[in-house]
Amino acid sequence: MLVPIHKVFAPALCFAFFCVTTIQAAPKDIVTTAVENGSFKTLAAALQAADLVSTLQGEGPFTVFAPTDDAFAKLPKGTIDTLLKSENKDKLTAILTYHVVPGKVSSQQVVGLSGSVTVNGQQVDIKAKDGAVAVDGANVVKTDIDCTNGIIHVIDSVILPAEQTVVETAAAAGSFKTLCAAIEAAGLVETLNSEGPFTVFAPTDEAFANLPEGTLDSLLKPENKNKLISILKYHVVAGRVYSSQAVEAGEAPTLLGPELMIKVVNGKAMVNKASLVKTDIDSINGVIHVIDSVLIPAEDSTAQAHPAAKVIENAVATGSSYYNNGHHFACAQLYDQTASKVLAMKPSVLSPETHHSVETTLHQTRAMSCMTTRAVTLRQALDLAYREVR
Repeated sequence: MLVPIHKVFAPALCFAFFCVTTIQAAPKDIVTTAVENGSFKTLAAALQAADLVSTLQGEGPFTVFAPTDDAFAKLPKGTIDTLLKSENKDKLTAILTYHVVPGKVSSQQVVGLSGSVTVNGQQVDIKAKDGAVAVDGANVVKTDIDCTNGIIHVIDSVILPAEQTVVETAAAAGSFKTLCAAIEAAGLVETLNSEGPFTVFAPTDEAFANLPEGTLDSLLKPENKNKLISILKYHVVAGRVYSSQAVEAGEAPTLLGPELMIKVVNGKAMVNKASLVKTDIDSINGVIHVIDSVLIPAEDSTAQAHPAAKVIENAVATGSSYYNNGHHFACAQLYDQTASKVLAMKPSVLSPETHHSVETTLHQTRAMSCMTTRAVTLRQALDLAYREVR
């Protein structure tokens, strides 16, 4: 597979029922529970402004890390009023969905996690120590408020998602000056500032300094731009892949085409022969993992690649973003158009068997009513074609 399709695991919960001597009110949905509690007036107003009320009253289930009114009051003066303005709806939505995790996760399960991917797409960090739990630095002050469509854990601060792109995040860090210069020289700034999402295995300045003398100066010359582009693309994976997902997968197909091998050796996570020294640095359009060596693709990694490979790579990078954000119809349409384009290339770029297989899949999927199944099936056909042309 070129790009892993992200799946969110909603853990199943086991409930223990106890006899009680008092009659307790039946649980209500997340929004109603928060409103009736009386401590979440600002959160309720924000959900209304972001048009998320119906979503969080839906079937779910959801786990909400809910900031109290006092938590919102900690924000700089004027922040809440600004966020509630209609022109800032997208920013408000991004913040609120960063407080929501798909699935119903009890406090007992939360303490066993180091992080969790939110509805926003970015991951919150979870730290449990001495019976206390913090989510992105916000303290969990009350847990397990049961609702009909999920569960609420109360936190004492508003947590904020990243707002910079992967390029801006790297530039702000200060330890990726060479990488940023290389991205600019290769003309990839606009690409890596786009919606993505992307996963970047980012070599530090020290990693670039460890290349053989003269290598970097040579790569930055205009006549070597294509080679520099290939090397940089070898450090980028389409989609937002967190470290735990990457290690579990064991490999990650790059924008260049060839896959990176990811494994744990003597307790240390490795990407090819580079060590992962810091992971899961979120950005608004992806995630960065820091590595201590520059990854160099094989000299012939793209020598046999046909232009069709680039067409498929671009389609999958965009299509995976569509799919992971729930736009399955758009994903399926893009994959349909791409398969048609590859089949129409003259002379034929595929073997007769693969051409027939892709063509048959194309016709079959056009009769499908489920866009999710259609997108996944077409993706498999593109993967088959890609393996033949890259």
